[in-house]
Parts: sequence; C-alpha cells; structure tokens
Amino acid sequence: MEEKIIHIKVPADRSVIEKLKAGDRVLISGSMLTGRDAAHKRLFELIQQGKPLPVEISGQFIYYVGPTPPKPGEIIGSAGPTTSGRMDAYAPALMEKGLLGMIGKGARDEKVKKAMMDFKAVYFAAIGGAGALISKRIVSSEVIAYEDLGPEAIRRIEVKDFPAVVINDIYGNDLYEQGRKLYAVK
Repeated sequence: MEEKIIHIKVPADRSVIEKLKAGDRVLISGSMLTGRDAAHKRLFELIQQGKPLPVEISGQFIYYVGPTPPKPGEIIGSAGPTTSGRMDAYAPALMEKGLLGMIGKGARDEKVKKAMMDFKAVYFAAIGGAGALISKRIVSSEVIAYEDLGPEAIRRIEVKDFPAVVINDIYGNDLYEQGRKLYAVK
C-alpha cells in the first residue's frame, strides 16, 4: 500500500492544519519565512514591547535555517534544518500571533507542544544532512528583515514540493514519542 503524501500550499489557514496528524508526510509549496534564534529573539522582543513585527506572521510557516551563501548561478546555498530547540523560548509568542507551522529538526519542549495545541500550529521535521538536496526545492529567496544577521536574516522563500514530516500536531501527538514507544523494551 502506497503511503499518502499531503500537498500543502503556504501561507495556509487553520483548516489545513486541523487535518494534519503526526506522521503525515507532506510536500509544501508556496511562500514561507526563514529564521533562526537571533531573528526569533528580535521578533520576541518586539512582541514583548507591543511593537509591530517587520514581517507578517499570521498564516505563515517558518523554516529554521541559516543557508550557506549561494554559488554562482544558484538561488540559495545549502539549506538544511537547524535544531528547533533553539527557538523554543520564542515559538509560543509567534504562534499566538498566528504562526501556523514550524520546520526544523529535533524535538520540541513541553511548553511549545502545549502552545501548538492552544494556538493550532504544527511542527514539521525536514531531513537533517540533506541541505544541498533541500535547497533544490527553493525556487526563490529574498532577505526581508534583519539583513545584518547574514545567514540568519529573515528571508521569504518560495518552495516547490518541499518535503517534510509532521512531528507534532494540534492534537498533542508526537511522532518521536510514538516511535520510542514502538521500540521500547518491555
């Protein structure tokens, strides 16, 4: 039996997010943001100060990546996911502002998982170590905020069939925990 792959168009709305379950394989197409810890810290500080953000977060996905410089003729350099835990202190505040999806690698803390249920957002894993291959799914890239952060600047990227797996859904399911239970010694 062939496994179903779900196609997602971003920006998205909650009806798309509500259909996703931990373990679903997805291909994402459309416009999404990139950012790592330095950019997240700045966004978080603006939220705390009640100031407007330099980017629209509502309905968006953020890919946790700091791409390498592109080689001549390339749109973007290697663009593999970074460890998501670095954004855990900031993610709930962004979800409260309407962020619907986060893409990275590694597990999220309990506070972030609770926020995903409260604010109806999901966490996807991209394949670590496959940055050169993933970059082929990025069809355009433009720095839109915090250019001084270099690779950690916020970019708007257009993606076509960007592969990911749902790790945490809005129902409290966690693919990493499910996997550990399957192989636990009894």
